[in-house]
Amino acid sequence: MIVYSGTKERFQRDVMSNDIGNIIDNAFKGATGHSTPRNQITAWTNSLQYMDRVLGDDAIPNDAGVAIEYHIPRSSKRIDFILTGTDAAGAETAVLIELKQWQQAGLTTKDAVVTTVLGGAPQETAHPSYQAWTYKCLLQDYNRTVQEERVALVPCAYLHNYEPDDVITSPFYDRYTKEAPVFLKPDAVKLRDFIKRNIKQGDRNKLLYRIDHGKIKPSKSLADSLASMLKGNREFVMVDDQKIVYETALALAATAATGTKQVLIVEGGPGTGKSVVAVNLLVELTRKDLVAQYVTRNSAPRLVYAARLAGTLRRNRIDNMFRSSETFHAAPANEYDCLLVDEAHRLKEKSGMFDHLGENQVKELINAARLSVFFIDEDQKVTLKDIGEKDEIRRWAKKHAARVTELKLESQFRCNGSDGYLAWLDNALQVGRTANETLDTRDYDFQVIDDPARLHALIRDRNGGNKARMVAGYCWKWISKRDPKLKDIVIGDYKATWNLDKDGQTWIIQPGSVGEVGCIHTCQGLELDYVGVIVGPDLVVRDGEVITSPAARAGTDRSLHGWRALHKHDPAAATKRLDLLIKNTYRTLMTRGQKGCYVYFTDKETADYFKSLLRPAAQPAPLAEQLKKVLEILTDIPAARKWADHLPVYSLEAACGAFGRGMAVEPQGWAKCPPGLKPDRNMFIARVSGRSMEPKLHDGDYCVFRANVAGTRQGKIVLVQHSSISDPDTGGSYTVKKYTSKKKYAPDGTWQHEEIVLKPLNPEYDDIVIPNAEDEEFMVVAEVRVVVRG
Repeated sequence: MIVYSGTKERFQRDVMSNDIGNIIDNAFKGATGHSTPRNQITAWTNSLQYMDRVLGDDAIPNDAGVAIEYHIPRSSKRIDFILTGTDAAGAETAVLIELKQWQQAGLTTKDAVVTTVLGGAPQETAHPSYQAWTYKCLLQDYNRTVQEERVALVPCAYLHNYEPDDVITSPFYDRYTKEAPVFLKPDAVKLRDFIKRNIKQGDRNKLLYRIDHGKIKPSKSLADSLASMLKGNREFVMVDDQKIVYETALALAATAATGTKQVLIVEGGPGTGKSVVAVNLLVELTRKDLVAQYVTRNSAPRLVYAARLAGTLRRNRIDNMFRSSETFHAAPANEYDCLLVDEAHRLKEKSGMFDHLGENQVKELINAARLSVFFIDEDQKVTLKDIGEKDEIRRWAKKHAARVTELKLESQFRCNGSDGYLAWLDNALQVGRTANETLDTRDYDFQVIDDPARLHALIRDRNGGNKARMVAGYCWKWISKRDPKLKDIVIGDYKATWNLDKDGQTWIIQPGSVGEVGCIHTCQGLELDYVGVIVGPDLVVRDGEVITSPAARAGTDRSLHGWRALHKHDPAAATKRLDLLIKNTYRTLMTRGQKGCYVYFTDKETADYFKSLLRPAAQPAPLAEQLKKVLEILTDIPAARKWADHLPVYSLEAACGAFGRGMAVEPQGWAKCPPGLKPDRNMFIARVSGRSMEPKLHDGDYCVFRANVAGTRQGKIVLVQHSSISDPDTGGSYTVKKYTSKKKYAPDGTWQHEEIVLKPLNPEYDDIVIPNAEDEEFMVVAEVRVVVRG
């Protein structure tokens, strides 16, 4: 998704308006449905003025494509500025520019890591050249257009406020500044020359459009890539905060080798790359001849990884690399150089089948390793035995005189890279209050399905690559374990079994298992492309409140075993704890899908509640669907092309003068007439602003209008002008609204307008009522014929 796109000429015209920050902000709202912090608008305003000056050279073609804030597929990352065209050999090229307002930075001993002031305090962060290079890698990894059409990606970084020093251009970072040159405050001309070398001709084949609408490559999972990673191949480029965690862990491992015990706590939600970083660290630490192991309590990830590695490594080596947290209760102190503890929130106190071994798994892991790295998400604790919390880790680290370092992973690589989906889900489940009260389904494919059989059929259809599965809350007994002919989950005519016992914890990768239903224990720590979730009676909504019921869980579920005794001892504390565990279970299930999550609720009121929190994506008109591309506005064209295949472009105010009052007004330029429309001199193009006509029209959309409206106007979307109008979006005496009128008839059979009501489509806006519609000042200037996304 591109927030803003156009040509170099249009971009420079928007900068000259002295309103580029708000133009981008309006485009951002239209594209994402979210507002932008004021400091981000200021940053756009500042940085884009520098880019405008860099592009101020006739050798950089006016029709070169410009994209701002390009959302990289399958991630939460955005590329600040892209310029597209062709190079001297005619090869299609995209220059990717990472913009920074930094004024200073500090050198570190960590690969690709610098320090700078972020949020008012010095912090470690990725070098800008490393950032630009990783964004290039992500685009190559995920976008088929870039890969299959051999588009040249040329990354660089521009720090327009940064005076030259020996830090940002230090030879220590040469590996990355060679891949992505860094340009500083005095280097505007150098950046201009860099662009001129790579962009010789404009974007005449709509490369920006093809990148933005190109097919997304199938996502790869950690399990599928594991064998290649263990051979030293790069499968996942680590971006920004992932790189900081990785390099910090390597540095702490070196420090711990000298005798100071180290503990690293890495907090991150679903899809932030905890497991990817952990496995990359396992590979690198092993390469450095350090004794490192990947540890989890839940066996599903380890067994899936082992299954994927079968045939590539000896079984004893696999077992030595991937271990259960149950096996360290008798380990000597500092036996391991590093233990990488994934899903650390699932750690428990006692080990063994009967919980009779050891004292505390957190204590035992810290004791056993010089460096222990805990990857944790406290919102994924799902059983009463789970004790993995940051406070628990800190407590045992202190008792072992270990130095504690804490970092966060926030970059999102699941749920289509949508941070908004995760925040919305927390709000919807009432796990935590967030600003994301509704979900724009353009961000992530989330659907409420009213029939479990249809849900399962949909998951079967999505099972390309064996990466779609059904899961459910544990509200049905596992009766098929003893008698495979029985069905566990019965909802009306829908009947299904829990995952087969013979598949065990590797159920999620078994080719035929899409016909079965998994649970939290067989999918936590793993990922799918699409997940179908059945929400049972243990979570319902009543009058807008999410209510959980441990009593609705099946008697065979061990996750909440002993809850009645807890509740009897301390009802208030038990209710709070059980409520969170049930909500966490569904939060975890509903975040397994990289591309989509489809949900069936056994309770209708709960289904209606979740449906009410969805904001459906606007459906473009069929003709507008053909026009999802950059609108090119030419300052002048040959007279023969005017109204032949091009239409004039006006501001709404100017259009009112030209077509309403017959004034001589020069157009801003000319744009090609959309296919399917026959141009005539009553037609023009204008850009609308504001949100009053959503979902039909979005802020920044270009529309084709036809003046001199003939016939009835009832129900049409029109541009009108009247002195009493004060449009809430434009502030002018003109507006674009849906036209409705009331008529009154005289005894002689003639009629006149009693009043005209100009109706917004967005319910947040009020009607505009024109009581004296026969007033000669009132004028319907034109009707909207088609919407062209800007």
